[in-house]
Amino acid sequence: MKNSKGLSYQIIGCAMRVHSQLGTGYQESIYQRTLERAFQKHCILFEREKEMPVMFDGEEIGSRRVDFFIADKVMLELKAVGEILPIHKVQTMNYCQMYNLPFGLLINFGSLSLQYHRIYNLNHPLNRSYRRENHRLAG
Repeated sequence: MKNSKGLSYQIIGCAMRVHSQLGTGYQESIYQRTLERAFQKHCILFEREKEMPVMFDGEEIGSRRVDFFIADKVMLELKAVGEILPIHKVQTMNYCQMYNLPFGLLINFGSLSLQYHRIYNLNHPLNRSYRRENHRLAG
């Protein structure tokens, strides 16, 4: 399988095909099932609605279900809303940090055009130089 960045292009491509065929206006579960079929067709390994533990002080306090966990590399959160809100990005960031992933994808099927964002975990070792560079530019 390709690296995470190449894999994210494949995921976004599948989402674009789903959105171009279905359009907007369906519930998230319809897009999730359709995207599942697209992943199967393109031989993308995934787990749908993967339950993952939520940890606090080294103890499991509950669990969350990630819409898709793809090839053990990329977490994908789906939405079917009019627009992406900051809270959706925070939710995706929380998943990335919780599971120590360098980035995750947030895809929204609810707008007229497909919306997608790569959400980078700035605490991940692969992204530390990015964090330092942006901090230097902001200061």
